[in-house]
Amino acid sequence: MGPGPSLSAPPHVDIDAIRDRAMTCTDCRLAETRTQVVWSAGNLDSDVLFIGEAPGFHEDKQGIAFVGAAGQLLDTLLGEVGLDRSQVAIVNVIKCRPPNNRDPLPDEIEACRPYLEAQLRHMQPKVIVTLGNFATRFVTGLQIGITKARGQLFDYGGATVIPTFHPAAALRGGRFGGLSPVDAIRADMKVVRTILEQARARDVEARQQAAVGSSEQLGLF
Repeated sequence: MGPGPSLSAPPHVDIDAIRDRAMTCTDCRLAETRTQVVWSAGNLDSDVLFIGEAPGFHEDKQGIAFVGAAGQLLDTLLGEVGLDRSQVAIVNVIKCRPPNNRDPLPDEIEACRPYLEAQLRHMQPKVIVTLGNFATRFVTGLQIGITKARGQLFDYGGATVIPTFHPAAALRGGRFGGLSPVDAIRADMKVVRTILEQARARDVEARQQAAVGSSEQLGLF
């Protein structure tokens, strides 16, 4: 896994204040065409963060990330590994829908960068799943396509980054490297579950060791 930026600074993020700022943001042209800002879906206090590209038609109308067909597929695949939206957070690189679902432009991504970075610092996730090219490039800092990035693990401030296809790509069909996108995402979901369980087991072990060390210190007095 390659090195990633730190998630630890600043130590405290007022995520509610940042969300309030985002909801009325006019820092790029997308403010002129959006219906509403799409901040997130799921639980921003969880250990797993999924990052997509941008809101689509249904997200723009409802103000919730991944509520269209791609979101329904994501929910199904989460359920197959025993997860649901109460146990993960789902966000996008940019928070407003581009007209006609076009790709985000570089200046739009930069304008929205502080919001996603704040979400990352607030969550301190153990696992980050990047859905597609834009999220993968944002998090890894590499100009890499998802077909090349998928199957590799990266590091972002101590979080394990697992790149996979965007669920919308799975709905379009086709095959990549011998796998259909939906089968590829399904396989990557199993990796998510494994990495999450390993990270939580390390946390339990660390707490147990800390408790033993504290007991030993008390025994000295």
